[in-house]
Amino acid sequence: MDIDSINHAADGGERLPLLLHRAAHTISRKRISPAAVRVLYGLHEAGWQAHLVGGAVRDLLLGGAPKDYDVATDAHPEDIRGAFRSCRLIGRRFVIAHVRYGQEIIEVTTFRGGNELSAEDEHPDREVEAEGLILRDNVFGTIEEDARRRDFTVNALYYSIDDFAVRDYVGGLSDLAERKLRLIGDPETRYREDPVRMLRAARLAAKLGFTMDRATEEPIGRLAGLLDAIPPARLFDELQKLFLLGHAEKSYDQLLRLRLFEHLFPGVSIDADSGRPYADALIRAALRSTDARVAEGKPVTPAFLFAAFLWEPLQMECAHIDVNAEGALGLAADAVFREAVERVALPKRFSLVTREIWELQPRFATHSPGRAKRLLRHPRFRAAFDFLVLRAAVDPELVEQAKRWEMAQTVADDGFDALFRAVPQTAASRAVGAVVCDGEARPAAKRRRRRRRKPAIAPSE
Repeated sequence: MDIDSINHAADGGERLPLLLHRAAHTISRKRISPAAVRVLYGLHEAGWQAHLVGGAVRDLLLGGAPKDYDVATDAHPEDIRGAFRSCRLIGRRFVIAHVRYGQEIIEVTTFRGGNELSAEDEHPDREVEAEGLILRDNVFGTIEEDARRRDFTVNALYYSIDDFAVRDYVGGLSDLAERKLRLIGDPETRYREDPVRMLRAARLAAKLGFTMDRATEEPIGRLAGLLDAIPPARLFDELQKLFLLGHAEKSYDQLLRLRLFEHLFPGVSIDADSGRPYADALIRAALRSTDARVAEGKPVTPAFLFAAFLWEPLQMECAHIDVNAEGALGLAADAVFREAVERVALPKRFSLVTREIWELQPRFATHSPGRAKRLLRHPRFRAAFDFLVLRAAVDPELVEQAKRWEMAQTVADDGFDALFRAVPQTAASRAVGAVVCDGEARPAAKRRRRRRRKPAIAPSE
């Protein structure tokens, strides 16, 4: 991107946007998703404006490969649906069109207006809470109004399919060149409109390696509590973007620095002064592992990360229950999930996996070859073993156990039995059904065997 090539133009006394013409940038239709190109041309041929917008333009200018492509247009939602057979409209807060081509969905939005409206102003298509949170906002406008309604300046850049130029109404090109993250408008007002913008600020700063503008960062500490009113399902969506896209540990650092993490996981104590540094070390190990898997193109799941995030609360819950009771670990997990989902709604398909990862941890202490073989065949063995490796990375007492199970996956049958019979007969190793609390295994209650009665001798005939 050649910032020196930005052209300033004026027409009729009105200031036009900054233009980065095709020769001055590296965005090419060959680098854009074919589905997005079809949507852009479909709108253009129907007589509407069509612009690639947001993170896709930002990432293309930075030389990256966007994961999502969003399109902005002056066509209203019903007009968009009329232009594409594979379109459906979604959303209440702001109506969005989804146009599907194969497995790809292109998000198309109508230019938003109403930037001049204050929280007190009434509009039939706008609904605002007393605290400033926007509940519904279907006020349409011009491209310039739309740019000023977006969150960050580097996300308010428009690539037009008409002349292949990039348009900038809010100074996004210069912020991109300076690697600066700046919120459009008054930061406190914008955060009150949508507190999730604070999480987006943390995510973008982590992903792009940008410095946050001072005015953009300053209100976050004071307004972080607004996240407590955000629906848990929406926070879960944001957490996936923070932690599953390859910049998890950097996002975690930003959340800690901005004091946002404590509003997502209030039950986790990670401060150095808390006396429980284990939680922070385990979380970092899980985040690094996730980033490495993303870099290698391997699948990742929030279930594994939540096992690390909530491991410390699980241990604390274990400390307050009778660990010898049958199903004690399950009861502790239930209590942890009840509290966690009040803030972040982890779907059941993931929480069940997290629970299984936890429940398998005590079984790694077995010295019985038969039990070890059964554990090795468990559908969740690999995820549980990976979690054991993470725990061993921060707990020296588990290193030998992790090594043994690493060998168990490749050793021959005769060596397998010897591998587990050689385990010292400690209280921890005997407690196959133990509940792990505070990094220690506690013995489970012994079950009483019922005596089989001898059959009565039938009288001889």
